[in-house]
Amino acid sequence: GREFIRISLGGVRDESEIRGHRRTYIGSMPGKIIQAMKKAKTTNPLILLDEIDKMGQDFRGDPASAMLEVLDPEQNSTFVDHYLEVEYDLSNVMFLTTSNSYNMPGPLLDRMEIIPLAGYTEDEKREIARRHLIDKAVKNHGLKKGEFELTDSALTSMIQHYTREAGVRNLEREVAKVARKAVTKIVKGEEETVTVTAENLDDFLGVRKFRYGLAEKEDQVGVVTGLAYTSVGGDLLHIEALKLPGKGRMKTTGKLGDVMKESIDAASSYVRSISPEIGVKPPQFDTLDIHVHVPEGATPKDGPSAGLAMVTSIVSVLTGIPVRKDIAMTGEVTLRGNALAIGGLKEKLLAALRGGITTVFIPEENEKDIAELPDSVKDGLKIIPVTHVSEVLAQALVDQPEPIEWDQAAEDAAAAERAKQPKGAPKLHINKEAPHYGGLFLSHSSFKSRISSPYIK
Repeated sequence: GREFIRISLGGVRDESEIRGHRRTYIGSMPGKIIQAMKKAKTTNPLILLDEIDKMGQDFRGDPASAMLEVLDPEQNSTFVDHYLEVEYDLSNVMFLTTSNSYNMPGPLLDRMEIIPLAGYTEDEKREIARRHLIDKAVKNHGLKKGEFELTDSALTSMIQHYTREAGVRNLEREVAKVARKAVTKIVKGEEETVTVTAENLDDFLGVRKFRYGLAEKEDQVGVVTGLAYTSVGGDLLHIEALKLPGKGRMKTTGKLGDVMKESIDAASSYVRSISPEIGVKPPQFDTLDIHVHVPEGATPKDGPSAGLAMVTSIVSVLTGIPVRKDIAMTGEVTLRGNALAIGGLKEKLLAALRGGITTVFIPEENEKDIAELPDSVKDGLKIIPVTHVSEVLAQALVDQPEPIEWDQAAEDAAAAERAKQPKGAPKLHINKEAPHYGGLFLSHSSFKSRISSPYIK
């Protein structure tokens, strides 16, 4: 195997940390790369560049630019350290970098092969806790074998309601907190052995800190369950729509990003284009406002993957047909109603399974990703790949809307014909109970007509 060296780049702001200082300076020394090679005592070590996205820059230079020469296989055979002042061959070194985000210069990102790593699933976190975290907590807190037990139900509740993370760092803290309280109970003589379950977990960790999305309890009009992907995993996204009298405006709330707002606009335009097919007369859009809201209002949301859910929600609220409570969907939608691929499918489907969803619609382009899903997801969910939003509407709505025949040209011609017809003269009525107007008033609704009438004194 190769010698392993770890270099932490978090907070590095000086280019000389990478290239070294010239020997003319007092206390000068080589840079981190040459120091690592000296420590490895070989020309082909494995060097881990940790937290490469945390490098900064100031008046002393840009270390990210210095890393370009280190990581470029075409240049690093002649890497020059300012302290050595001679070329050094780094071409045999295997560099491995870690980062929490893509927030780094483009040229530096271009010199690396990116391997995305998804966060742990609930099953993986539970297994890590069983194999490592519980034993570590027992050892660190001086507990003896048999004195402390953390059940699987307690672990599951701890993962779902007390932590929200991609890794297990906070889970380790919560397990340690439970172990400390168990030690306290044993030392005080309250109990000889402590067993923590989901029922008594609140006694150890207090009230629940987080909640996860659950399926709706009943079929509702305008309410659709979408799927979201975040840095800490997947979650359910409930999309709500209402129609109200107005002037054909579309209102959106829920702290939505620009991409998500454009997705709603595209969904609205598509629904208007198919209005006769769903039994809605096109002129109705000019007399209605549609309000789309995505809870929770304080959480920022963005991305195009809620397009299918947006179309379904708007169609449901216009037709008055409820959406099935046990289905969820994810996928971008085009103006022609086609379903486009999305990301984070594994995390989204895990969230759907956890929330009690039974059927999920996904774009057909994502069908290839099903092979990478855990067996528990494939067995617990009915996954339906679709190519067009019409396939979703056919199965997601409780009933199917009745299409209508609509000829816009004929409607325009009829409206023009009605406009040409002369309006009849207002009829005169006698009202003996209205002496103020001389017993006369007009049935015409226009105030102007009443004022201009010669019969009104």
